[in-house]
Amino acid sequence: MRLAHVVLTSVVLGAGVLIAQACLSRSTPAEKAAAQAARHGPPAYVLPTAKLQQAIALGRTRRELTVANTILVPAEFLLLLASGAAAAFGKLAIRLSRSRWIQGFAFVFLLLLTLDLIALPLGMWAHEVGLSYGLSVQGWGSWFADRAKLFGAVLLSGWLLTMLLFWVIRKSPQRWWFWFGMAAIAVTLFGVFATPYIFDPLFNNFEPLAKSDPALVAQLERVVARGGLSIPPERMFLMKASAKSTEMNAYVTGFGASKRVVVWDTSVAKSTPDQIAFIFAHEMGHYALGHVVLGTTLTCAAMLPLFWIARQFVDWLLLKRGRRWGIGSQQEWAALVILLLVFSCISVVSDPLENGLSRAIEHAADVYGQEAVHGIIQDPQAVGRQSCQVLGEGSLVDPTPHPVFDWWFGTHPPLWFRAGFAAAYDPWKPGEHPKYFAK
Repeated sequence: MRLAHVVLTSVVLGAGVLIAQACLSRSTPAEKAAAQAARHGPPAYVLPTAKLQQAIALGRTRRELTVANTILVPAEFLLLLASGAAAAFGKLAIRLSRSRWIQGFAFVFLLLLTLDLIALPLGMWAHEVGLSYGLSVQGWGSWFADRAKLFGAVLLSGWLLTMLLFWVIRKSPQRWWFWFGMAAIAVTLFGVFATPYIFDPLFNNFEPLAKSDPALVAQLERVVARGGLSIPPERMFLMKASAKSTEMNAYVTGFGASKRVVVWDTSVAKSTPDQIAFIFAHEMGHYALGHVVLGTTLTCAAMLPLFWIARQFVDWLLLKRGRRWGIGSQQEWAALVILLLVFSCISVVSDPLENGLSRAIEHAADVYGQEAVHGIIQDPQAVGRQSCQVLGEGSLVDPTPHPVFDWWFGTHPPLWFRAGFAAAYDPWKPGEHPKYFAK
C-alpha cells in the first residue's frame, strides 16, 4: 500500500511540473516558425576547426564528469551505510559528549569530511580540466580556499538543520516529515533571500555596475523601462569573475529586497554594449515573467510530498537493512545518512523533469529578452545570434551535444538552438505578433 502511495504522489508531482512546463511552452506563430528554422535551417552557431575539436573533446569530458558526479553522490551514502562507517560515526559522536549539540556537530563534521574527501579527486579533475582548456585561471591555493569556505558554510548550516531534524523526530516520530518539511520551506525562502548577502560574497567580489560602467547602466535602464519593471541601478551588480574564470555569464538572484541582476566582468570585457543589453534583457525576463517566484513556489510545494515519500523509504530501509547497517531507529544519528541516500536517489530520478522545466523557463526568457531590446538595439536577431556565438566560443560549447544527455542534464536549451532561434525570431514582421510586448 505504501508503494502505491509513493507512486501516486510521484505521478502527481511530475504532472505538476509538466503542467507548468506546458504553460510556459505555449508558442506564438512567430515563435514556432523561429524554432523550426533553428532545427532545420543552416547552423547559426559554428566553431572554427581548432575550437570545434576542443569543444567536442571538452564536451565528452564534461559529460563524463556530470555522470560520474551524479552516480557518486548516492554511492557515497550507500558506501557509508554498507561499510558501517555511518553507524560508527554516530557511536563515536555519542562517546565524545553527553551534549546532543556536541554529538550532532561531531557527527555532521565526520560525515561531511568523509564525503568531501571521497569527492575530492573528482573535484580536482574538474578543476584541472578547466585549467587545461583555459576556462579557469584560479590557482590551486584559491581553489582549495573556496572548497574550505564551502565546507564551513555547509557544516554550519547542516549542523543546525540536523539538530532541528532530530528534535522534530523526537517530538513527533510519526509526523516529523510534515513539521520538518514546513521548516524546510521557511529555510528555503530565507536562503533565496539571503544568498546575495551571505553566501555569494564568500566566493566572489561584487560592486555596483554603475561604478565601473555608467554608460552601460544607462542603456540597461532603457531596457528596464521598456519592460515596465523596477530594477534601479543599485540592484545591478558587476561580479569580478575574471579573478577565477575566463567564461562569461549573467544571472538573477535574490528575492524581494535582495533581488538583483549580476553581470560577470568577463561578459562586459568580451561583449559589445548591445550584446550586454541582450543578455541583461534575458535575465530581466526571469523577473518579469515570474520565474523566480515560480521556481521557489514549486520547490516549496514539493517539500511536504517529497519528505513524506522520503519517510516511507527511510522506514522501509530501516526495516530491511537497518540491522545490517547497525542502525536501529530513525532517532539515531546515522539515520540521517539513510535520509540523504533517499533524497539523492529522488534527485537523480527527478532531474529530467526539473531540467525540462528549467529549459522551458530559459527559452521563455530568451523570447522575452529579444522582444525587450526591440527598438533599443538596431538588429536584435543578429545581436542575439552573436551573443550565443561569443558565449559558445568563450566556454567551448559543443555545437553537437548528445541529445539524451541534454534531455537529462541540460538546464538550458542547447546553444545551437538558442542561436538559430535568435537569428530567426522576428515577431515584428508584418502579420506576426510579439508574445510579451504589444506591437
